[in-house]
Amino acid sequence: MLTDIEIAQSAKLSHISEIADQIGLLPEEYEPYGHYKAKITDKFLDRMASKEDGKLILVTAINPTPAGEGKTTTTVGLGMAMSKIGKKTIIALREPSLGPVFGVKGGAAGGGYSQVLPMEDINLHFTGDFHAITTANNLLSAVIDNHIQQGNQLGIDQRRILFTRVLDMNDRALRNVVVGLGSRVDGVPREDHFMITVASEIMAILCLSESISDLKERLGKILVAYKYDGSPVYCRDLGVNGAMAAVLKDALKPNLVQTLENTPAIIHGGPFANIAHGCNSVRATKLALKLADYTITEAGFGADLGAEKFFDIKCRFANLKPKCVVLVATVRALKYNGGVLKADLAKENVEALKKGSVNLEAHIDNLQKYGVPVVVAINRFGTDTEAELKAVEEICIAKGADFALSEVFAKGSEGGIDLAKKVVEACDKPSNFHVLYPDEMSIKDKIATVAREIYGAKDVKFDVSAEKAIKEFEALDPSYARFPVCMAKTQYSLSDDPTKLGRPTDFTLTVREVKLSAGAGFIVALTGTIMTMPGLPKAPAALNIDVDDNGKITGLF
Repeated sequence: MLTDIEIAQSAKLSHISEIADQIGLLPEEYEPYGHYKAKITDKFLDRMASKEDGKLILVTAINPTPAGEGKTTTTVGLGMAMSKIGKKTIIALREPSLGPVFGVKGGAAGGGYSQVLPMEDINLHFTGDFHAITTANNLLSAVIDNHIQQGNQLGIDQRRILFTRVLDMNDRALRNVVVGLGSRVDGVPREDHFMITVASEIMAILCLSESISDLKERLGKILVAYKYDGSPVYCRDLGVNGAMAAVLKDALKPNLVQTLENTPAIIHGGPFANIAHGCNSVRATKLALKLADYTITEAGFGADLGAEKFFDIKCRFANLKPKCVVLVATVRALKYNGGVLKADLAKENVEALKKGSVNLEAHIDNLQKYGVPVVVAINRFGTDTEAELKAVEEICIAKGADFALSEVFAKGSEGGIDLAKKVVEACDKPSNFHVLYPDEMSIKDKIATVAREIYGAKDVKFDVSAEKAIKEFEALDPSYARFPVCMAKTQYSLSDDPTKLGRPTDFTLTVREVKLSAGAGFIVALTGTIMTMPGLPKAPAALNIDVDDNGKITGLF
């Protein structure tokens, strides 16, 4: 059997100009990055501003497990299958972070015969967007420390600097650091921290900005620190938001690539859903809606994180109205939620599957609260038995959700025809999309609403520091109280405890810290032990990656 990278390297790619022609882009509306990648410019959006949008489809999943659910694989395969049945379709995905690529998860370009290409480029440096975000972020950090070193005219309290440095790498040693050590000219010593780039507020800002002017304004709104007198310091006070926008100028342009079957795909932005808002850029999605009759996008991790944030943050800000939600589930994941160990998931166990099906049921219930039709994609693995697949189908029927078997990993578009037809049917059904909570609700009540309605929490506890931060933000500017909330929570459980599988009940969600992302326009609530700088495992995926003398990469998946 061929590996993912071997399948990708044996594919016949179309020149990017052919993909651009396929979706109606004029030569002046895109900028090639080699033969198989391009950035799409604002000229296309300007030309197509009055064109009616196509239909938006969100792909999400049940809670992820070590077994893997194949959400991106399903998204790509569904897009190819929609094209196969004659529907003008485009896929809109996030860019992979180097942290997971070199860590545990590996790449995020799909798998098997359902991939976006060139997968090596996409999973590594791609078009440099993440490097630009890292640079813009760390430019601001450098200016903060330089301002303090050069006399601190603003009176920044170095003990209350909120903005941290970032790196697109899992590096636990950088979580807590001291900067400014050495001689007097080396800066003022202070405690600092690193986050992974995808957790940066600048990543969120890039993904939510509609234009360069919007980007520059949002960057200026970043709350970076407090002064000795307790008043706030924003990025604009340091005068660096213009330079940061200049660094991000090209990163703001969405990237055009293709699938194994030459279906167009736009990949842009990559915030994690467990520590950020988990969606690709607004610009990419709106662009895709003009380019095709159907746009298929995804949101990170399970529906309790990615889908909730897609609906309550991205759709709220961008006025998007999805027509259908595809919920990816696997037999293996349901058995894992039913208590089966990873090593035993290949063995038939219908009883455990039924026990773990409460997780699937919870996500169906949650998605139905948003007023959008739900289709369950049963992502088939080779070890699934007919009895197990039938049990999943019966669960879907009992919950009133449409479903289809997906075999896109093994068969490409041919394995997603039934799913594609179900999705087209669902898009034609009545849809009454609405967000979960209104802008007017208080910050604490918004957090509690998500915790109770989506996670199933019985109660919510706010640590003293979280309570204090909320009051501080509300006092800074009344408009902050109207912001949506971005929950930072483990992806492995509906609760804030990764060991509680299935559908936990009678638990209290603990909010230990609350942060303001004023430029992005949301409030971040950190729960449990969630980390904004992940660490590498004992045997990271990087140990398997290599390149030969001809530049051929191996071991990437």
